[in-house]
Amino acid sequence: NRPADLEYNTFAHTLPGQQVRSFTTSLPFRLTGAQKKAFEEISKDMCDPSPMNRLLQGDVGSGKTVIAAAAAGIAAANAHQTAILAPTSILAEQHLLSLRQLLPQAAGVPAESIRLLIGATPAGEKEEIRAGLQDGSLRVVIGTHALLEDPVVFQRLGLAVIDEQHRFGVAQRAALRAKGQSPNLLVMTATPIPRSLALTVFGDLDLSLIEQMPPNRQQVQTQVMRPVERPRAHQFIRSQLEHGRQAFI
Repeated sequence: NRPADLEYNTFAHTLPGQQVRSFTTSLPFRLTGAQKKAFEEISKDMCDPSPMNRLLQGDVGSGKTVIAAAAAGIAAANAHQTAILAPTSILAEQHLLSLRQLLPQAAGVPAESIRLLIGATPAGEKEEIRAGLQDGSLRVVIGTHALLEDPVVFQRLGLAVIDEQHRFGVAQRAALRAKGQSPNLLVMTATPIPRSLALTVFGDLDLSLIEQMPPNRQQVQTQVMRPVERPRAHQFIRSQLEHGRQAFI
């Protein structure tokens, strides 16, 4: 038996088969087998009367965001709101762009009901977003630590998603979840975590793995250089810039 404070005060989600088919067929790409498995595991959790506690692990580019979008679509179909917490403004903005591309067609969530709340959001817009979350007109909000502030009140938070979960403390994760009545929790990470360690550190979380990269991904090469090879690394960067490519240090 789960503790009383983890029980739903509302109801379990429902997931009509037509909704699943509509979501997957409307995507501009095909889900990999690993993504389908993660989607099935999360869908099953969200349809259970007990709130979901799941860790989604997958390398950068493996497609974790589309699974989070699918979960947000399930929540929206059941008249629940979704909050997505990201550690940086840049990542939050990337999630906003992705979800505004995916959710309107795949889950029928209007783009205007998906908003961004970060520290740099103008004061007037912050008030508008807070009002929309409180009256339920906004279905999805993506943000940084600004989501954890006391003025942010949800009408019916059903799903809390935390990206790069290792960048947040236990108290911060609890603060987001406390804004709902034991909402479903999905935490995501690109950090490889051995199953034995995951069971030890994240013993309260079920684990979903996306071990398969989408097809036609650009090949990634990783090289490690010693400090004495720094000039060689700089020369490599210069050569890439001369070919019109970009570099990040």
